[in-house]
Amino acid sequence: MLILTCPHCGIAADETELAPGGEAHLKRAGPEASDVEFEAYMFARRNPLGVHFERWRHAMGCGKWFIAARATDTLEVFGTYPARTEAPPADLVRRIRRKRPEWEGLP
Repeated sequence: MLILTCPHCGIAADETELAPGGEAHLKRAGPEASDVEFEAYMFARRNPLGVHFERWRHAMGCGKWFIAARATDTLEVFGTYPARTEAPPADLVRRIRRKRPEWEGLP
């Protein structure tokens, strides 16, 4: 079972108390985007084997959105942080690199 700690209220919640929101740190396609760029923004998602950043909502708790960094191959959770953060916190990146030296970072 996947257990994530909400960075807003500090509660460790299992996945039944959370609502998934898909891949995190996507760059929105603006009004000047072509149809191909907009389609890629709407539908193209990475599905890596390894470190992945995902949006989650603490649906049965505080209701706030956050981002979780986890390994898709082992379900190991590296950490969580508020959704409005533009990039993963430096301490989280260091933690991931210590455990996964081959990780290349966000695309």
